[in-house]
Parts: sequence; C-alpha cells; structure tokens
Amino acid sequence: ALRNSPLVRRETRERIQKFARELHYRTDRSAAGLRTRRSRTLALLLFEESPEEAQINPFFLSMLGHITRAAARRKFDLLVSFQQLSDDWHTDYEVCNRADGLILLGYGDYLSYADRLRQLAETDTHFVIWGPVVENQPGHYLCCDNALGARLATQHLLRLGRRNIAFAGSASDNYPEFQLRYRGYAEVLREASHVPDARLQADAQSLEADGYRAGTQLLNSGVKFDAVIAASDLIAMGVIHALQDRGLTVPRDVAVVGFDDIASAAHVNPPLTTVRQDTRLAGELLVGNVIKLIEGEAVDSTLIAPQLVVRAS
Repeated sequence: ALRNSPLVRRETRERIQKFARELHYRTDRSAAGLRTRRSRTLALLLFEESPEEAQINPFFLSMLGHITRAAARRKFDLLVSFQQLSDDWHTDYEVCNRADGLILLGYGDYLSYADRLRQLAETDTHFVIWGPVVENQPGHYLCCDNALGARLATQHLLRLGRRNIAFAGSASDNYPEFQLRYRGYAEVLREASHVPDARLQADAQSLEADGYRAGTQLLNSGVKFDAVIAASDLIAMGVIHALQDRGLTVPRDVAVVGFDDIASAAHVNPPLTTVRQDTRLAGELLVGNVIKLIEGEAVDSTLIAPQLVVRAS
C-alpha cells in the first residue's frame, strides 16, 4: 500500500520499506481482510455419500490436487471440508466470513440438496459446482460432457464388434452425471439399430463394491452380453472382478470400459480402457470461475470435452 500512496513522501516510504525488510515484516492477510471483508480463502466442500471406512474416490483426490495448486497460484488459501449431504454446510462458510467462495465437489443425490443451493443463491453466496447443469437448479456449473464421453466409449465397443453392451451405473434423475452417461450409451445403440435392453442396466453408485454387485446382477440376469460400460473406473474395476470370479476373461469374453481415468486405471489387470476427464483443466476453471464471481464478473456454465483412452480391457 505504501508503494503507490500519494500521501507518503518518497524518502519516508523508502525508509519504512527498508525497516520492514530488516524486520522481515509480512502483511497480515487476516488483518487486511478486516478492511476488505475478504479472507482470500476458498472453501472446497467434498461430498461422498459412502461408508466412513471407504476410501475417498481417487478421482476426487486428483481434482483436489489440481484445485489446491490453482488456488495457490492465485494466492488464495484453500479450506477443505468433507461433508455429508444431510449436514447444514450451506449456512457455515461465506456467511461467517470463513471463505470468500465455495467449490462443491462430489457425486451425490443432486435432488436432495436443491433447496440448500437455492438458499446459497438467495444469500448471494459465490459458489460453483462440479456437476451437470440440472434444470431449475441455481448456481454455476462446470462439468465433463458426460453424454459425449459415453458415446465415445460405446462407439469404440461397436467398432470392435461388440453388440450386446451392458451399462453399470445408476441412471435416475437423482444421479444426473451417471444418467447422462447412460443416455449417451443408449443414443449410440439406437443409432446403430440396437435397442437398449433394460435388463442390461445395473444400478451402481461409485464404489468398487457397487461395481462388483452390478457385475453379479448382470451375470445373473440370464441375458447375454459381450461388453460393459461402467459409469466410473471404480465401478468398472468391481465389474471386472465379478467377471473374473465367474471364470470369464476380460476382454476376450467381455470387454469393459470405465469413466474418469483415475491413476490406478492403467495398472489394473487388464489395464482399463476408459474415458478421461481433464482434472487439471477442471481445477483451473473451478478456481478461476469462483474468483470471477467473488470479483463480480460474469461466469458461464461450461462443459469440458472428454477423451477416450484405449488400453487392454
């Protein structure tokens, strides 16, 4: 502040700056925040509706790393908090000046917390959501083009000659990201004159155990299938284990494609073909967009293009 102040003589300013350097003075960001009512802190609220003993989805760990780096480059601190969707997280951050803006990250039942998002919007909270644009739901969104990703996966399997393709993942309105992936899969099948068989869709959320149960359900359905598109890599890994436990070989008997491209996807047996979400770009845009909102700038909801990564599954 002294550097550009017209009220302080240059000699005085230089002397004060010299003393500050000698005393290793650093600006107190908390004190500065009392003037600006800014904390220069962003809150990342991570939602996972899974058992407490379950590991955090590696996809979100990748996002967390990129969000942290993007915030640091912009000289913002990042407050990370794990939340249950049932908690009163919507009343606890910006309104108490703990953070200037919120980033909401996680798979979950979007319909169950729509009211909380409306309350955030009504109190002019600055927040962005990693997730699909849902009709009449407030807030600014950033999301992978889920339908396109599933289309790429389904087209790839059809090119390989697979014709009876199953889908492992929830496909209801409550889970719109997975639902969009299901829609992309179903659209490509119809375009290829293959009517999607409802018996070849097995619900699963985001855990490997969910994938194992979905794979078992598909095997027990009595309907023949030669490929599975999974709504996440963890689900795909569970499906592969279920197939292998029944004596089937992946991909000779059943090909499997995941979604996310988590770090371990390249190291499972067989290495997993999957749809990659660009977590580095997502982290940059999430942080950049919430800072724009804090500074009063306009932000558009955005889709990020996915990429098919072909491996051995």
